[in-house]
Amino acid sequence: MVDMIYSVRDEMNAGDELGIDIEEKGFYDALKMLAVKYDFDYPEDKLIELAQAVKVIVDDKVKFVDWNHRDDIKSALKVELILILAKFKFPPISRDEVYKEIFEQAQNVKANKKV
Repeated sequence: MVDMIYSVRDEMNAGDELGIDIEEKGFYDALKMLAVKYDFDYPEDKLIELAQAVKVIVDDKVKFVDWNHRDDIKSALKVELILILAKFKFPPISRDEVYKEIFEQAQNVKANKKV
């Protein structure tokens, strides 16, 4: 039980060494996993910057309680995520699954966020 508590604490603080908060770390982990999955290198500093940019977009679009039931908000979020991923050239080739993974992470982060 004590090991589990330490493990949770360590995960909560994992973003500290990268200079990012726990929500940004969630996006960072998702992006890094996608880079590994599709076997492409992406600079660490750009990955951190992209994770922070994704969090800003998600925070802006999902500030409404019912955001995940509103198609207009989900569509706007999708467009902004696609644009930011394109701006950062992530991934270097087009993959719809990348957007889906980031969108799923956005849903997870916001579903578990304390209001």
